[in-house]
Amino acid sequence: MMSVLTAIPSVWIYLLGGLIIALAIFLSVLISMQSGKEEGLSGTIVGSSESYFGKNKGAGKNAILSKLTIIGSILLVLASATLMILVKISF
Repeated sequence: MMSVLTAIPSVWIYLLGGLIIALAIFLSVLISMQSGKEEGLSGTIVGSSESYFGKNKGAGKNAILSKLTIIGSILLVLASATLMILVKISF
């Protein structure tokens, strides 16, 4: 008969596995939504007719996406490390 204490790590393993999959999908979407840094460089070489406000319109959106990507990456690393520890303990 399996005790409650031995069943808890297996539940956490499945929950953390699901969280890791969700974070990976979330990060993929966030990264695909960001505009590349090279776009600004090509505009300066070729020359752009946009005004200052037109160029910096997406800067706030990109800053938020960048911060969310960093937070999501940290959470993914922590969840993966925790999963590895739980797998090591349970087996």
